[in-house]
Amino acid sequence: PAPALPPPISLYSLVPKLMSCNSLFVDGMNVLFIVADDLRPALGCYGDSLVKSPNIDQLASRSVVFQNAYAQQAVCAPSRVSFLTGRRPDTTRLYDFHSYWRVHAGNYSTIPQYFKENGYTTMSVGKVFHPGISSNHSDDYPYSWSMPPFHPSAEKYENSKTCKGKDGELHANLVCPVDVAEVPLGTLPDIQSTEEARRLLNIMKTKNRKFFLAVGYHKPHIPLRYPQEFLKLYPLENITLAPDPRVPEELPAVAYNPWMDIRQREDVQALNVSFPYGPIPEDFQRQIRQSYFAAVSYLDTQVGRLLNALDDVGLSNNTIVMFTADHGWSLGEHGEWAKYSNFDVATRVPLMFYVPGKTSSFARPGERVFPYLDPFTHVSGSVAAGKAKKMVELVSLFSTLAELAGLWVPPVCPEPSFHVEEDYDTDYDHDYDIEGDHEEPIAFSQYPRPADTPQWDSDKPELKDIKIMGYSMRTVDYRYTVWVGFNPSNFSANLQDVHAGELYMVGSDPNEDHNIYNSSLHGNLVRKFLRFLRR
Repeated sequence: PAPALPPPISLYSLVPKLMSCNSLFVDGMNVLFIVADDLRPALGCYGDSLVKSPNIDQLASRSVVFQNAYAQQAVCAPSRVSFLTGRRPDTTRLYDFHSYWRVHAGNYSTIPQYFKENGYTTMSVGKVFHPGISSNHSDDYPYSWSMPPFHPSAEKYENSKTCKGKDGELHANLVCPVDVAEVPLGTLPDIQSTEEARRLLNIMKTKNRKFFLAVGYHKPHIPLRYPQEFLKLYPLENITLAPDPRVPEELPAVAYNPWMDIRQREDVQALNVSFPYGPIPEDFQRQIRQSYFAAVSYLDTQVGRLLNALDDVGLSNNTIVMFTADHGWSLGEHGEWAKYSNFDVATRVPLMFYVPGKTSSFARPGERVFPYLDPFTHVSGSVAAGKAKKMVELVSLFSTLAELAGLWVPPVCPEPSFHVEEDYDTDYDHDYDIEGDHEEPIAFSQYPRPADTPQWDSDKPELKDIKIMGYSMRTVDYRYTVWVGFNPSNFSANLQDVHAGELYMVGSDPNEDHNIYNSSLHGNLVRKFLRFLRR
């Protein structure tokens, strides 16, 4: 069988400690669930001094901000199915994009489904579930949603030739600042999603309905396509390379992702970058980083307009707001781009919860909680209301949101659960110890590979082609990853078949550049971790 990874840590239990109150949940609260795509914590509220994100920073200043939150797999569909069901990829059996968990793994309920069953009107706008078979070509409607999910009409042009090149022609580029007035439909998907979410908030206010509204933004997912004026925030001369732009000598070949989706963009193809390691020319590396940061600031304006709508309709005092991302994104660290790895830059995400009257005081009559802040003029100075530094996981969102909203948190479901009509997996509130003498919070991630060396499908192998699984755990002191044999026909990992390992002591090596797995000084830790996985 796959390793019996432990149940998620409760985030709920951390929040009242920070806020010094005995009870956090507020019965009857609405929920605004905001998820960005491919967003690492490149935000002012996470200490990034370059990125301009005043609206998300303002949300953070009224929230509990989790400094060390991690996705369970750094690719869209597996991560989203994992955190929306509260289950790890080894349980959902989704490591790629090509199966629907209710058919292939178990009839696992989702966060919005549970809120729907508890009297909420549940709505999906934009990219919440990953589209396609992994959500039954329906975003799991009608199980999860009270009405058909909304997808912006401009979404179909995201990968079209809409990027004006130096030759004056239109291309399907990676770096793609655009004049919004000139693109098809004269708008962009995230702008449309914000408009639809604002419309739904007005309807919910008018009808006085308790709601769970999920809004999924596309940016900063590639292509890095955003209104061109955001480039002004990031002059190219201010953009540096990653602090560690070269492939580490001690990095096992199996751990490297060759960023194939980046290579398929026309502007990258023109560079004739060698496979698998590149590198991309330094001047273009700076352009990628510049456009990623610009896309984050564009995202921030959409989040700002959405939150401002809560004030407009008078719902800021009775709506819980959660903000996160499905995973991070490498910006040249370790010579890698995109996600598809177990490194912090790919697995660590922003995560914050705003709970009216608890993480921030209730707004007085006429007072705005979330006034819109223009990133072109606003001077940032927000400080988060509360910061939690423990290692936490997105798989904990189900139980956390249920408890914050005052809902009963369901028990662990039976095993197997194919024939259970409704079941939930919310066993939580545990810390884990591999040293044997103290409790220690741990975040787990994993990533599949088709071979020991980089292949054309190393980033996104189909289930049938997975030969190796990299199980990774992150503690406050280190990241340990073991790459073991994997049998896709029965979803089993062979912990005796170790292909490679990684060990980074993040206190002295915060960028995870120096792999000391083969050091005899740490052999005892390695053996303990393998025993931990076998439990």
